[in-house]
Amino acid sequence: MTNSYSAAGEVINVSPLGSDIESAKTATLVKTDDLQIIRLILKSGKSLPNHTAPGILIIQCLEGRVRFECMGKTHELTPGQLLHLPPVEPHAVECLETAALLLTIIPTPALHMPNQ
Repeated sequence: MTNSYSAAGEVINVSPLGSDIESAKTATLVKTDDLQIIRLILKSGKSLPNHTAPGILIIQCLEGRVRFECMGKTHELTPGQLLHLPPVEPHAVECLETAALLLTIIPTPALHMPNQ
Protein backbone atom coordinates (compact mmCIF):
# COMPACT_ATOMS: atom_id res chain seq x y z
CA MET A 1 0.00 0.00 0.00
CA THR A 2 1.31 3.44 -0.93
CA ASN A 3 1.10 6.21 1.65
CA SER A 4 0.10 9.60 0.31
CA TYR A 5 1.25 12.21 2.76
CA SER A 6 1.02 15.92 2.03
CA ALA A 7 4.05 17.48 0.40
CA ALA A 8 5.90 20.44 1.87
CA GLY A 9 4.12 23.64 0.85
CA GLU A 10 0.79 21.85 0.30
CA VAL A 11 -2.28 23.24 2.10
CA ILE A 12 -4.05 20.70 4.33
CA ASN A 13 -7.67 21.18 5.35
CA VAL A 14 -8.25 20.28 9.01
CA SER A 15 -11.58 22.06 9.42
CA PRO A 16 -14.37 20.24 11.25
CA LEU A 17 -15.85 17.32 9.34
CA GLY A 18 -19.38 17.89 10.64
CA SER A 19 -21.76 15.10 9.64
CA ASP A 20 -18.94 13.43 7.63
CA ILE A 21 -17.11 12.59 10.87
CA GLU A 22 -19.10 9.35 11.27
CA SER A 23 -17.64 7.92 8.04
CA ALA A 24 -14.18 9.51 8.35
CA LYS A 25 -11.06 7.42 8.91
CA THR A 26 -7.87 8.21 10.80
CA ALA A 27 -5.23 9.54 8.39
CA THR A 28 -1.58 10.52 8.59
CA LEU A 29 -1.41 13.98 7.02
CA VAL A 30 2.33 14.67 7.29
CA LYS A 31 5.20 12.30 7.94
CA THR A 32 8.88 13.20 7.88
CA ASP A 33 11.87 12.13 9.95
CA ASP A 34 11.27 15.15 12.20
CA LEU A 35 7.48 15.32 12.44
CA GLN A 36 4.27 13.35 12.14
CA ILE A 37 0.77 14.86 12.03
CA ILE A 38 -2.27 12.59 12.23
CA ARG A 39 -6.00 13.34 12.14
CA LEU A 40 -7.27 10.72 14.60
CA ILE A 41 -10.96 9.84 14.39
CA LEU A 42 -12.44 8.23 17.50
CA LYS A 43 -16.02 6.97 17.70
CA SER A 44 -18.14 7.65 20.76
CA GLY A 45 -17.64 5.02 23.47
CA LYS A 46 -14.27 3.84 22.13
CA SER A 47 -11.07 4.15 24.13
CA LEU A 48 -7.32 3.87 23.73
CA PRO A 49 -5.67 2.11 26.68
CA ASN A 50 -2.62 3.52 28.41
CA HIS A 51 0.23 3.90 25.88
CA THR A 52 3.12 6.22 24.96
CA ALA A 53 4.35 8.13 21.91
CA PRO A 54 7.97 8.16 20.69
CA GLY A 55 8.45 11.88 21.26
CA ILE A 56 6.72 15.11 22.23
CA LEU A 57 2.98 14.74 21.69
CA ILE A 58 0.62 17.62 20.95
CA ILE A 59 -3.11 16.84 20.95
CA GLN A 60 -5.63 19.34 19.59
CA CYS A 61 -9.35 18.61 19.69
CA LEU A 62 -10.89 19.66 16.36
CA GLU A 63 -14.42 18.43 17.14
CA GLY A 64 -16.21 16.12 19.54
CA ARG A 65 -15.22 15.40 23.12
CA VAL A 66 -12.64 13.10 24.72
CA ARG A 67 -11.41 12.34 28.22
CA PHE A 68 -7.63 12.34 28.32
CA GLU A 69 -5.73 10.81 31.25
CA CYS A 70 -2.09 11.76 31.73
CA MET A 71 0.40 12.80 34.39
CA GLY A 72 -1.98 11.86 37.21
CA LYS A 73 -4.80 14.08 35.92
CA THR A 74 -7.93 13.72 33.82
CA HIS A 75 -8.79 16.36 31.24
CA GLU A 76 -11.87 16.70 29.07
CA LEU A 77 -10.84 18.08 25.69
CA THR A 78 -13.40 19.91 23.56
CA PRO A 79 -13.05 21.74 20.23
CA GLY A 80 -10.31 24.35 20.27
CA GLN A 81 -8.43 22.87 23.24
CA LEU A 82 -4.85 21.65 23.04
CA LEU A 83 -2.68 19.56 25.35
CA HIS A 84 0.99 18.62 25.06
CA LEU A 85 3.01 15.86 26.70
CA PRO A 86 6.72 15.22 27.09
CA PRO A 87 8.28 12.27 25.26
CA VAL A 88 7.17 8.77 26.27
CA GLU A 89 4.56 10.05 28.76
CA PRO A 90 1.89 7.37 29.39
CA HIS A 91 -1.64 8.47 28.52
CA ALA A 92 -5.10 7.01 27.82
CA VAL A 93 -8.07 8.37 25.90
CA GLU A 94 -11.81 7.75 26.19
CA CYS A 95 -14.09 9.14 23.50
CA LEU A 96 -17.19 10.76 25.02
CA GLU A 97 -18.57 12.07 21.71
CA THR A 98 -17.30 11.09 18.25
CA ALA A 99 -14.17 13.18 17.85
CA ALA A 100 -11.47 14.33 15.47
CA LEU A 101 -8.11 15.02 17.11
CA LEU A 102 -5.06 16.50 15.47
CA LEU A 103 -1.98 14.70 16.83
CA THR A 104 1.48 16.11 16.27
CA ILE A 105 4.40 13.88 17.21
CA ILE A 106 7.90 15.31 17.32
CA PRO A 107 10.13 12.23 17.56
CA THR A 108 12.94 12.07 20.06
CA PRO A 109 15.50 9.79 18.38
CA ALA A 110 17.62 9.27 21.49
CA LEU A 111 14.71 7.69 23.35
CA HIS A 112 14.10 3.99 23.31
CA MET A 113 10.43 3.12 23.54
CA PRO A 114 9.54 0.82 26.44
CA ASN A 115 7.45 -2.25 25.72
CA GLN A 116 3.80 -1.24 25.48
